[in-house]
Amino acid sequence: SKFLNDKWMIKNGFLNDVQEHKPWWWNIKVQKLNLSAPLILLPEVSCQKAIEILQEKRYDQAPVVAESGRILGTVTLSNTLTSVMAGNVQFSDPVTKVIYDQFSKIGLEDSLGKLSCILENDHFAIVVHEQMQFNGNGSSFMKQMVFGVVTAMDLLTFVSKNDKQ
Repeated sequence: SKFLNDKWMIKNGFLNDVQEHKPWWWNIKVQKLNLSAPLILLPEVSCQKAIEILQEKRYDQAPVVAESGRILGTVTLSNTLTSVMAGNVQFSDPVTKVIYDQFSKIGLEDSLGKLSCILENDHFAIVVHEQMQFNGNGSSFMKQMVFGVVTAMDLLTFVSKNDKQ
């Protein structure tokens, strides 16, 4: 069951240190990956425009974020192209019709060990950072800002470039 699975416990923030023989990079923070600024799509972007943007900017995926800052999910180039070609969506449809709404989030302050556990099951994680924002009447609220999308290749590249052995 999930509550006895150490990897699930780490991924969901219930455990920090479960590996006895951690690799050298296990406790390094996600922010050390130096991810490039993400490409963000708004929900009203059409599938055709999303394909054009992703191809032009050479991205495989992009988070879809509402104007309010709420992360709705991720759009991938391959899924969007496949859905259009199969006739499941039209080029003019909004990207929300081809969105992956199952995704994991990880914070800049979380460890690469936690990221590694997430990437064992997911193809990517959305890197977020919470900021406190205040409105005109002085009340505050927390808003998640997307800092990037991280893949297993990003982690592998970091580890191989910085390997201390």
